[in-house]
Amino acid sequence: MKNIKLIEVRSELGAGTRGASMGIDALKVACLNKQSDYFKRFNSTEVANLNYVLFDRNLFPYAKYIDSVLTVQKSIASMVHQTMEQGMFPLVLAGDHSNAAGTIAGIKAANPDKTLGVVWIDAHADCHSPYTTPSGNMHGMPLGIALNEDNLCCQVNNPEPETLFFWNALKKSAGRVLNLSRNTWSM
Repeated sequence: MKNIKLIEVRSELGAGTRGASMGIDALKVACLNKQSDYFKRFNSTEVANLNYVLFDRNLFPYAKYIDSVLTVQKSIASMVHQTMEQGMFPLVLAGDHSNAAGTIAGIKAANPDKTLGVVWIDAHADCHSPYTTPSGNMHGMPLGIALNEDNLCCQVNNPEPETLFFWNALKKSAGRVLNLSRNTWSM
């Protein structure tokens, strides 16, 4: 599998707790401790993170830092797409679940006419939107973005127009995964 390209994403804008950005370095330290050359065997690249905005006041209570999340997600999608266009397999290393939206968007961009399957292994479906989020943390929204799903039938929040502008831009940049199946036995 020499055609793997590691894509390191240290963004933790969508997480509710800080520290997700340290996961990649923790993996590297673990590899060093095990005397593994894993990170030397593959080319890697890093997506620029905007974690410095976490020191600014959040302007979007129902989609925290969504303006910066959009920028990072577009960068992830572009890097994943380019990697696949080069005939390589993008192995995205990230700790914040919101980064999955960019990964899915990049795969879809590289395969616009194909059906994309996503296996989501998590305690939560991460299908929230600014309309339904209890916390405003974007890490609960990557599948909502990929599915272009607002979940209006479960609306509890009234997001500001500027929040919805960025939300719709995220959904548009993701392409669209057409179907959500909760019954994996029928797949």
